Amino acid sequence: MTDLQSSSPPGTAGRNTPEFSVSELAGAIKRALEEGFGYVRLRGEISGYRGPHSSGHCYFSLKDDKAKIDAVVWRGVFSKLRFRPEEGMEVVATGKISSFPGSSKYQIVIDALEPAGAGALMAMLEERKRKLGAEGLFDESRKKKLPFLPRVVGIVTSPTGAVIRDMLHGFEERFPTRVIVWPVRVQGETSAAEVAAAIRGFNALEPGGRVPRPDVLIVARGGGSLEDLWGFNDEVVVRAAAASRIPLISAVGHETDWTLIDLAADARAPTPTKAAEWAVPKYAELVDGTESLSLRLKVATRRHLEAARTHLKAAARGLPRAEDIVALPRQRFDAVDRRLGRALHANSRAHGLRLAKVSTRLQPRLITARIERSGRRMSECWQHARAALTRIAGQRRTRLERLGGRLQPQVLANRLGGKRAALEAQGNLLRSLSYQSVLARGFAVVRDEAGAMLRFASRITAGQRLEIELADGRVAAEATRHTSAETPMPPGSSPAAPASKPRPPRGPRGGQGSLF
Repeated sequence: MTDLQSSSPPGTAGRNTPEFSVSELAGAIKRALEEGFGYVRLRGEISGYRGPHSSGHCYFSLKDDKAKIDAVVWRGVFSKLRFRPEEGMEVVATGKISSFPGSSKYQIVIDALEPAGAGALMAMLEERKRKLGAEGLFDESRKKKLPFLPRVVGIVTSPTGAVIRDMLHGFEERFPTRVIVWPVRVQGETSAAEVAAAIRGFNALEPGGRVPRPDVLIVARGGGSLEDLWGFNDEVVVRAAAASRIPLISAVGHETDWTLIDLAADARAPTPTKAAEWAVPKYAELVDGTESLSLRLKVATRRHLEAARTHLKAAARGLPRAEDIVALPRQRFDAVDRRLGRALHANSRAHGLRLAKVSTRLQPRLITARIERSGRRMSECWQHARAALTRIAGQRRTRLERLGGRLQPQVLANRLGGKRAALEAQGNLLRSLSYQSVLARGFAVVRDEAGAMLRFASRITAGQRLEIELADGRVAAEATRHTSAETPMPPGSSPAAPASKPRPPRGPRGGQGSLF
């Protein structure tokens, strides 16, 4: 270590004192801190934690009620931490004291981090439970019912542990079914993110796809300490379980263990093996139940048929005989049959007598005479119609010839000549009265930028843009100054000067005035 202390007395400072650069001094201080303290265990509260940096390193501070020290966790160490640091958590950090020369700060480089006792984790767990419960993630009303006989079961767990083997054995004993395992880490820093991603991944599967969508999910892990099960208390896991559209069974730890995913799941099994029993029914029990129900159905059907047969026999005894029911209608039918024959004979005789009486009046000559009269009337009507048509056609022809004589080209030509002369006279009058004829005599029309006509010089200001219309076109102009001796009053306004004051001259020399 470089000796930076000087033995020179204060009065001789600057003469014999060795000279160091800033980086040399910072490096010496860094080595002094690292060699003087080495590894330490530091207890404090995490402050300023914002998660891992983009580089993967993690920066925050440890503080108590009197002091604060910066802390850094390198990326390789951060990925191996047993739990994720959080703001306000009281922890015990193990590391070495060092400094960062770039900012002249000393810090602790953490190699291991653990909660400051189970009480701190429990306090954090209760706070997170209260927060998520207030959002309604643990409400019983939102929990879904488990399917009775799922065709596909999805399991989120470690593929190498004893849990999955016990669960598969339980499925084989109870009811063989298709099982899809989504392998995840169930302990460590990345376990929470992997479990949440597995739950969301199963929910993202489409029904009928290449990978079948499970009918029920099981999130399973064996027992362990609070720190071992801490990943299942992570907020991202709880929200993924609450948002799952597939019914979810939580089987984390033993019966005495509990995590926040147990509260968000649709059902909580005391062990992973029990979760497999809850997911599918037992085949032998289904067979026994089916046989029992089948026997009960047969007995009930037999009893129902016997009761219906007894009721039918009792009702049949109360009914009258078929012969008694049709006897009276049959008797009425025989009586009507005898009366019908006599009535038909009588009706035939009556119609024969009527026909004999009418036949004497039906002579062919009567019809022939009627046809002849109708023919003569038709011929007379035809003659009248022909004469009337000839008379009307003659009248119409005479009227048409009379009108044709009046329609002569000379008459139309004379009328058109008169109309043309009147139109030319009106055009000449219009040209003589138009202001454009006045412009041809040397006058001009002055307008402002909006196109409004200006009649008085007093209403024109210096610098105003004008447009002057002459006989052969329009030109743009700009007013420079006002030269009139007196401003003429607009028509209808009251004079401001005495009545004896002479009016300004009008005409070509005294102003433009009206064009008409």
